[in-house]
Parts: sequence; C-alpha cells; structure tokens
Amino acid sequence: MSADRGFAPDPAAEDAPAMSDRESALAHDDKLELRLWLRLLTCSAMIEREVRTRLRERFDITLPRFDLMAQLDRAPGGLTMGELSSRLMVSNGNVTGLADRLVQEGLVAREPEAADRRTFRVRLTSAGKIAFDAMTPVHEGWIEAMLHGLDPQDMASLLALLGRLKRSLKASSDGRIRNAGKE
Repeated sequence: MSADRGFAPDPAAEDAPAMSDRESALAHDDKLELRLWLRLLTCSAMIEREVRTRLRERFDITLPRFDLMAQLDRAPGGLTMGELSSRLMVSNGNVTGLADRLVQEGLVAREPEAADRRTFRVRLTSAGKIAFDAMTPVHEGWIEAMLHGLDPQDMASLLALLGRLKRSLKASSDGRIRNAGKE
C-alpha cells in the first residue's frame, strides 16, 4: 500500500495464495482507491456467488426471489410494486417478473390498491411466510460462517467505514447531479 498515505502492506494478502480476480491482477503500486474498489467488488461477488449457489441447492430458489421475499417479510402489510422496485434497486419490470413467479408458486399474493386500482400491493402469503422463515436462519448461518474470519470488533469497524463510504458516495452523486446542468 502507499507509504505516502500512511498505510502498511496487508500481510495476509502477501501470504495468501494467488487468486484469479480483478484485484489480484493489479500491481502493488496501483492507486489505493482502485485497489479498494476492486477488493469491495471481489468480496461482494464471492459472497453473492456462494449465497446464490446455496439458495438454489438447498431451497430451490433464486437470490432475487429470496431478496423480494425478505423485503416483504419486513413489511407485513405488503409493499407496492414501486416500493419493491425501489428497495431492491431494480426496474419495475424485474419486480413484476419476480412477483409473477412467486404468485404462481403461491408464496406471494398481489392485490390492487383500494385507492388506486392501477397500483398493486404484494405481500407474503402464509405459505410464503413459512417458506421464508425456514430459509432465514439457514441464510444467516451461511453469512456468519463466511464472515468467521472477522471478530465482532472488526465487523463493527468495517460496518462504520462502509457507512462513511456510503455517505461519501451519496454526497458525490448528489454533487454530480447538482452540477450536471452547469457543464
């Protein structure tokens, strides 16, 4: 890592076997910001790949369907398709396709809103709640096992740092949006 920024090399990275990912293709003297971004991408991709595989093998469900059910589990009164789209950070079309399949499987119900019949509210059915409740502790166990190399203090520190990063990204994005018309 860059000595001019006061960072020491990561000794664990030096002892680790060679990995075939984006970040290991970088030279040690590449920009710290680029190396951090690629490390975040690599860790996220590794966790997501493992969770996708395990959900499919254990519960015969995709990660997007699991994520949609997780959002509905947090909203017992259900969510509109637009709210789901926003929470999942995907297009309305993606949410519609996911909801259609879950409706067919009897795991969610979709009903028109009383105030606006063009808007649909989606909620877990009792079968969906039972299925999701069966998956939740298993999923939590997988995440815990994948993060076993970090103690609680490490996790709290990382969570705080990622929170700062998220605020910084939001401020950067907000500034870019405000300045877009000035260029």
